[in-house]
Amino acid sequence: MQTYDVLVRGSGCVGRSLALALGAQGLRVALLGSAEATPAQREDVRSYALNAAAVRLLRELKVWDSLPPSALSPVYDMKIHGDAPGSLLEFSAWSQGVSELAFIVDAGALEQQLAVALRFAPHVQLVDSPVPAALTALCEGRASAARAELGVKFELNSYGQRGIAARLRCDRPHQGVARQWFRSPDVLALLPIAAPEAGASYGLVWSVPEARAEELLALDEASFEAALNDICGAEVGALSLASARGTWPLALARAEPVQGPGWVLLGDAAHLVHPLAGQGLNLGLADVAALARVLAGRESWRPLGDERLLRRYARERQLDTWAMGELTDGLLRLFASDLEPVRRLRNQGLSTLNTLSPLKRWLTARALGA
Repeated sequence: MQTYDVLVRGSGCVGRSLALALGAQGLRVALLGSAEATPAQREDVRSYALNAAAVRLLRELKVWDSLPPSALSPVYDMKIHGDAPGSLLEFSAWSQGVSELAFIVDAGALEQQLAVALRFAPHVQLVDSPVPAALTALCEGRASAARAELGVKFELNSYGQRGIAARLRCDRPHQGVARQWFRSPDVLALLPIAAPEAGASYGLVWSVPEARAEELLALDEASFEAALNDICGAEVGALSLASARGTWPLALARAEPVQGPGWVLLGDAAHLVHPLAGQGLNLGLADVAALARVLAGRESWRPLGDERLLRRYARERQLDTWAMGELTDGLLRLFASDLEPVRRLRNQGLSTLNTLSPLKRWLTARALGA
């Protein structure tokens, strides 16, 4: 009977990346779940914003350089608009001394390339049911069944909001600029997709209260586009739908603990944050990189499932995931307030921050994963 060092439960981007990373160390890895990018039953409108640290990991896994150019769009500038005239915060790759702030990646293309890489991973075996292993890594997402079976506390705090995603056309080129609008209580982001020189195309991520989400999703295309252009059309040009609209519930959550004897949690199985900062997959891939480092650096006599070993992973990731959750939650609550003093203060703060170059550089470095 085949024996395994690690069982990875969950075959999304985080699970596939972990299987590749640990297999590259020579560990015998069983991946539970399909490693094939199965054709979607409906149009996939998802995009991921990936920072430099995530790109570095994917490059090490021999995945990044195999992605088709049409699936990648570099972000050179980021513009954040408050809900008062002239309230603007800008970040640029040039001021940070980097070639780009992030990449927007087509979700389906990334999943497909991870699937291709797994076919050539000799130490990774696909399995269709759980198998014994020294360590079980749970990458099953927010609704992880195995996490529930372990009795791990997963305190999920719903925002009472839904995210709306779609692909958009625009009558102006995006020029590699990502934009975000805080329009209490909405948060709307436009992510540049496809190469900037190829024309105008955006990924939409629009976070709205559940009742408003129902109203927006019930609108016909022309009415939805009018609501969209009412917020951001003057800044980017005329926007129109290029796909169906997708939606999902938004919540803040953290698992406690994220490790135990012989098991560990990664990705959305361990934490959820609001999408306003675009850091969801970045956090998950940072989990992968951290666990891979911890396992590679373990003492030769220490078992893979040793709880003290896995606590090193938990400690390394604790501050990062907590800080990102608190930051996104705080920003959301700040810009959701309708109190005039709060509204005035937040917009003044946004404009003031735009003049503080050292602080902007520090914030950008954090977002890049430095």
